[in-house]
Amino acid sequence: MALSLYVDTARWRAHQKSVIEQFPGLVPVCKGNGYGFSHERLADETNRFGSDTLAVGTIYEAARIKDWFSGDLLVLTPFRRGEEPVPLPDRVVRSVSSVDGVFALVGARVVIECMSSMKRHGVKEEELGQLHAAIEDVRLEGFALHLPLDRTDGSDAVEEVIAWMDRLRAARLPLHTMFVSHLGSSELARLQQQFPQTRFRARIGTRLWLGDHDATEYRGSVLDVTRVAKGDRFGYRQQKAASDGWLVVVAGGTSHGVGLEAPKALHGVMPRAKGVARAGLATVNRNLSPFVWDGKQRWFAEPPHMQVSILFVPSDAQEPRVGDELVAHLRHTTTQFDRIVDR
Repeated sequence: MALSLYVDTARWRAHQKSVIEQFPGLVPVCKGNGYGFSHERLADETNRFGSDTLAVGTIYEAARIKDWFSGDLLVLTPFRRGEEPVPLPDRVVRSVSSVDGVFALVGARVVIECMSSMKRHGVKEEELGQLHAAIEDVRLEGFALHLPLDRTDGSDAVEEVIAWMDRLRAARLPLHTMFVSHLGSSELARLQQQFPQTRFRARIGTRLWLGDHDATEYRGSVLDVTRVAKGDRFGYRQQKAASDGWLVVVAGGTSHGVGLEAPKALHGVMPRAKGVARAGLATVNRNLSPFVWDGKQRWFAEPPHMQVSILFVPSDAQEPRVGDELVAHLRHTTTQFDRIVDR
């Protein structure tokens, strides 16, 4: 009895293949919880389709995954002086977002991040002149730009990259490789056509692993079903049942990421109104669970426990049985499954 991730493996891999064909030289990204699949599984997939480089989030992830992937490992979190030393092989490439960081990594393989309109981190235009001396003592693998997902000001992502290419060229810095994030295949083709001497490599995670939503599905097993009448007390807090129905104990709790939600950027009146409505219901202990039964998303009977959730299913629905599985709408990047099932 488990929270399971079911994968239509043939369909999932067909989607991977389509993305790889659209983005020649693609660098797969495996960070966090491995986009819900685990680092080990994504390393195996990357080995299968033959990429020479795998991007990870941190030096700790690089240390864990190095025995699963034999190619280059690109660490996306920028190096900082004073960080904890972690033993890593020479095939690890460090991202650097400051001139000081480049000076500190004597002999290392580095990718220098430029400050994009994300304004998260990166070397600024006025600092480019200082890089000439800094890169003499490192092995420069290229430059990188991490671009925003949305452009509400109507700006063009390609033009932003071109502007940085022009700045780097004016500073007489090597332009053999540029790593980019959040560009479409047609945008990448435009850049490659304009700068044929530069190799553009797209760093892609979400689109590669999670781009086909119907290739994967979470399901929680029903562990127990208890009939309750209106007014019956139940659970840790001994709340009263609002009506007749069943308390359904299903695999999947806070340790799996059930009930956890990342903040969302809301645009438009309707999404904001729905957010307000959800917040209002939560104040009276009405929280919608991610689990679906008999065609409807069901309410939590009480906040999820560590490894299970208790749902309330009203008496007008089909009665669940122990061993049934409920589809769960969960966010891959915040979910830890008990098992993965290839179909």
